[in-house]
Amino acid sequence: MRRSWVEIDEARLAANYSVVREAAGAEVLGVVKANAYGHGLEQCAAALARAGTRWLGVADAAEGMRARHALEAAGIGREAVDILAMCGVMPGEVTAIAEHGLTPVVWTVEQVGWLRGTGVRVHVEIETGMNRQGARPGAELAAVLKATADAGLELDGVCTHFSSAEVAGSERTRDQKRQFEAGIDQVRRFHPTSLRDVGHPGSRGFAPRWVHAGSSSSVDVGADAAWLEGLATSAGARAMVRSGIALYGYALEPVGAGSKIRGRLRPVMTWKTRVLDVREVAEGEAIGYNATFTAKRPMRVALLPVGYADGLRRELAGTDECAGGWVMVGDRRTAIVGRVSMNLTTVDVTEVEGVRVGDEVVLLGDGVTADDHARIAGTIAYEILCGVKA
Repeated sequence: MRRSWVEIDEARLAANYSVVREAAGAEVLGVVKANAYGHGLEQCAAALARAGTRWLGVADAAEGMRARHALEAAGIGREAVDILAMCGVMPGEVTAIAEHGLTPVVWTVEQVGWLRGTGVRVHVEIETGMNRQGARPGAELAAVLKATADAGLELDGVCTHFSSAEVAGSERTRDQKRQFEAGIDQVRRFHPTSLRDVGHPGSRGFAPRWVHAGSSSSVDVGADAAWLEGLATSAGARAMVRSGIALYGYALEPVGAGSKIRGRLRPVMTWKTRVLDVREVAEGEAIGYNATFTAKRPMRVALLPVGYADGLRRELAGTDECAGGWVMVGDRRTAIVGRVSMNLTTVDVTEVEGVRVGDEVVLLGDGVTADDHARIAGTIAYEILCGVKA
């Protein structure tokens, strides 16, 4: 009944994971937040677990519950895969976090207080320069660490996030690394008086298992692996990177360095629709809203039952002034002509033989990628993928 649909190639997802894991030289957390970047959280969570990841990353408790249910349905238990709720915790999420064995990222005393008595493991995020999430090294971090100990929570990991990971040799990243090193050293040296009591519930909480920083871009640039491994080792922990977009076949273009992985990744998503109608258009006739495209010759156009309400960006329109995007009919590129409207889009199939109602059309996939759409729309592949609503 659906007029467009997404097909996910699990073999490509597993292969991309292997590429990232090999290049990272560390444990890789597979990010499945935002519905696995539009690919389908449940399917991708189970597929990545089968591919070997021991950690999945979600935005919040609601996504964490979906991921846990998907893993359980696939016969994958809690002991096999941990789930990190990366965007903090809210009071109404505490019960779900505890019941579904989720590990929240925290960075405020208030967040830690909400979790008191649950016994959950937490990862503390250190603010190093992005000013989005995290406790600053010094008094802020000390307060969060003390609150964690007093609440009887286990500090399972420590993390940060780089703002410019795709820029090789970035001074901003160097500054963030120095801040993270200071934060890790503070964690290592933290021994509140309350922890001297034998049997204190927080006494096991300050030897984190994991130190993680970095992303798909960090792996692609290849500059952080040795540094992260050394930093984790200094804390008696294991290094981990968090990869999202690369698992799905994409990565930002590196700045100032060659790519380690981009050429080895393959898109996981194919977004398809079917031809709704085919019609002839005479020379001089206009197509679509505001008559932005005029036929320069007799044309045959196919009508597709998708538009910007489904995630096909309006910027892909082809007009008299500029070419827009394209789709794949068979193995042929067919240009979008006229406005992309809310639920309908027209494409030029004049040069494609035998196009009929019901024929499959590839909106995203081999031959037309999220990078192609992003370049025309003036955005990034992340937004294109997350916007697909099939």
